[in-house]
Amino acid sequence: MPEPERPLEEQVDRQPVEKAEESPEPVVSGQRVAKNAIALYFRMFISMAVGFYASRVILNVLGVEDYGIQSAVGSIISMMGFLKASMSGATSRFLTFELGRNNKKKLSDTFCCAMMIHIAIALIIFVLAETVGLWFLENKMVIPPERMVAARWVYHANIISAMLTITQVPYNAVIIAHEKMSIYAYLDILGVTLRLLILYLLIIGNFDKLILYSILSLSVSIFMMTLYRIYCIRHYPESHFHFVWRKDIFKPMLSFSGWDLYGNMSDMARTQGVIVLVNMFFGVVVNAAVSIAFAVQGIVMKFTSGITTAVRPQIVKTYSIGDHERMSALVYMSAKYLYLLLLMVSVPVFMEPHYVIELWLKQVPEHTVGLVRWMIIFNFSALMSMVMAMGIHATGKMKRISLINGSLYLSVIPITYIAYKFFGNLYVAFIYNALAVFVGCLCNVYTLGLSVKQIRIGRFIKKVLLPIAPITLVAFVVAYIPRLYYQEGFVRFLIVGAASTVVIFVITYVTAEAEVKELINKRILKYVKFGKHTDSNV
Repeated sequence: MPEPERPLEEQVDRQPVEKAEESPEPVVSGQRVAKNAIALYFRMFISMAVGFYASRVILNVLGVEDYGIQSAVGSIISMMGFLKASMSGATSRFLTFELGRNNKKKLSDTFCCAMMIHIAIALIIFVLAETVGLWFLENKMVIPPERMVAARWVYHANIISAMLTITQVPYNAVIIAHEKMSIYAYLDILGVTLRLLILYLLIIGNFDKLILYSILSLSVSIFMMTLYRIYCIRHYPESHFHFVWRKDIFKPMLSFSGWDLYGNMSDMARTQGVIVLVNMFFGVVVNAAVSIAFAVQGIVMKFTSGITTAVRPQIVKTYSIGDHERMSALVYMSAKYLYLLLLMVSVPVFMEPHYVIELWLKQVPEHTVGLVRWMIIFNFSALMSMVMAMGIHATGKMKRISLINGSLYLSVIPITYIAYKFFGNLYVAFIYNALAVFVGCLCNVYTLGLSVKQIRIGRFIKKVLLPIAPITLVAFVVAYIPRLYYQEGFVRFLIVGAASTVVIFVITYVTAEAEVKELINKRILKYVKFGKHTDSNV
């Protein structure tokens, strides 16, 4: 009697294990995480500086209306990106998993299978965008008739960019799996330099500014993706694409991404779907405020994305070799210290949003300040949820997390629609978003605990939530005091930022674990001649 087929999510972790070569270097390295994080932070600072300046110039050159059109039209393509997001997670997980086992043959085949899947996804996106998406743009989006031609240019440029970005995913996953984060820093400097050139051409160009911006942005994206691909092909043999058909690779990857699909689709809906609903009920001017709030959220979140990207391969590799104790320690420490790092950046922005936005953009659309504050609150829970999701991705068991979190996130759309339709309350979507992602974070902790016994909600509360709660309270109290004595301006912003940062850093350092103190001493404090320098490894 034939054996019944196992559920798809079980197949992810029951792949045939090919003989792996002996690893030439340690898989797990705290020093490597720190080094990669520093490289990504360098990249982040450059990107953030240019991003702030670019957003200001773009808003001033395009105007609030065209800026809102750019955001609203781009959201249509972004909503279709859930297909890419699902396979991106699968590709990164499986490449890193095989690299952790040092299985070069299967690593190469995994890359080729992933590339074939992404090419198929790009074609699906193209068909959907040129049919359903184009119909939605023409018939449902609230865009002034005289700007519809420009909106179409933006739309088609976004389609091309999306297709190329999708096929870029396996190459980026290879770089991340090898933990060569410095390449991002080097190439990003070139990328931001080119984007500064875009701003100059946008200012002097005697052409429709919105159309010109979309064409120039697409050109830079194509050039940068080409450089990344050349780098991968020259340095990593597994990134040499060739046709391969391996059911034992395709099936687990599609299973992983299949369960991840619902969660990513719902996650996309709670962001891009809200942008579309805002456009339908409030118009392109309010879209501009929402876009600015999302931009601020993304820029603030970048302060932690470097370490998140650096930690992810270590979490997958520790799971792949069965070191669950080290994996759980990485998960807890990442959730705690990434939150505190995010807190340092978020407190001054949360306390002084009007000054920051006015300094940044000069024009501050209505509702922007309130939206920025709610997006910062959202960031805190989203960050910890992301760390737990990285652990779940390492296990490959996506069914539970996808169904629970996906349903939570998808509920944002009907609740937002009802609130906008009957009450006209712009903030409901963002308040509910923050609440839903916090509940989703706790669900992620529980789900990860089903595979890794060292992860439990009780331990999460003890090791993460309880330590960060008093630090958060003290930081906001200290940041509020200068508001009682100073008028809004640079001096007050500087005092708020400096005071809250010092308080968070000092309390964090005093209460930190020994290996974290050692890492701070070695990688940070030695540059200011404070603390004891040590040469021992973390």
